[in-house]
Amino acid sequence: MTFPQRLIDGYNAFSAGRLPQEQDRYRVLAEHGQSPEIMVIGCCDSRVSPEVIFDARPGELFVVRNVGNLVPPYTPDGAQRAVSAALEFAVQALKVKHIVVLGHAQCGGIRAFAEEAAPLSPGDFIGRWMSLIAPAAKTVGPRDGMPLADYLTKLEQASVVQMLDNLMTFPCVSILVERHKLTLHAAYFGVATGELSVLDRTSGKFMRIGTAEHAG
Repeated sequence: MTFPQRLIDGYNAFSAGRLPQEQDRYRVLAEHGQSPEIMVIGCCDSRVSPEVIFDARPGELFVVRNVGNLVPPYTPDGAQRAVSAALEFAVQALKVKHIVVLGHAQCGGIRAFAEEAAPLSPGDFIGRWMSLIAPAAKTVGPRDGMPLADYLTKLEQASVVQMLDNLMTFPCVSILVERHKLTLHAAYFGVATGELSVLDRTSGKFMRIGTAEHAG
């Protein structure tokens, strides 16, 4: 089996174009290590790449992606937890100043939870993982005739907010937030429109970047 040609073509384009422009930066990062100020917790959906959305250069973002951009609550039970390990490294070792939970429209994991989709395998890994948004679903309430698209948007955004609460269950996060050394953010990306909205803590609503409401 050969390596995917699409990746070969992509690398050739990268090595001929962006790599020469970023070569010095890569050398510095290799010699001195990474020191990003921002951690992004995003979805593994192929349409929602944080590096693309935020036009990031190498070394600028510390990115963790999983189905549904979820953060399990702090549970020091000895189990292997990838998100918790990445969070610990970002906060304790890299000392990031911002953590952004990036949700998005048309999230397959959120829809699977809302529609109580049948497991894709006997392990039902997606179903078990997405059960983490159950508290968010309670805040949204029952659908009660609401158009499915509207309900899913509310659930997607409520889930992002819930993940901020989950982040605060980690002592290493809550202590730094209380000391004003770390700030948590919730963001939401519209796949079809390309619009980015950020949670306004005062109103509790997501405000589109660039609007007068958000700028204020």
